Amino acid sequence: MVTVEFSPMERIWKPNVTVAALMERDGRYLLVEEETDDGLRFNQPAGHLDEGESLVDACVREAFEETAHVFTPQHLVGIYQWRRPQGDITYLRFAFCGAVGGHDPARLLDTGILRAVWMTPAEIDATRARHRSPLIWQCVQDHLAGRRFPLNLIHHYD
Repeated sequence: MVTVEFSPMERIWKPNVTVAALMERDGRYLLVEEETDDGLRFNQPAGHLDEGESLVDACVREAFEETAHVFTPQHLVGIYQWRRPQGDITYLRFAFCGAVGGHDPARLLDTGILRAVWMTPAEIDATRARHRSPLIWQCVQDHLAGRRFPLNLIHHYD
């Protein structure tokens, strides 16, 4: 009999599950400029799924915390798996599009978020060297291509 041993890290590896909001209004997308270890970068309003939280609820929360805009997801644009070039983290991103509602200008944005900025697809493309990951531009391209999947594709069980 052959015994295979795994290191503790191999047994507990899992991707970081994140959500992203594609917030579009009048042909412009709302991105955030944030501080990262690599300097200032652009990203969609995005963040990690919290324990017990549904993907849709996480997206609503993250969008509001990072932009002070109310966001109501209406469609899933795509699911993206990306391993950072450093090889230390793999992200599993669920990107949603939907309705952008009210804005609370008095609300402080999450720590590390400098500002929320509306950008055209051309402006987003022109800033790709400052994107936090290649997922930002891919999500915009998929949204522009009309990729929309019903939210009932996702089942959340409490």
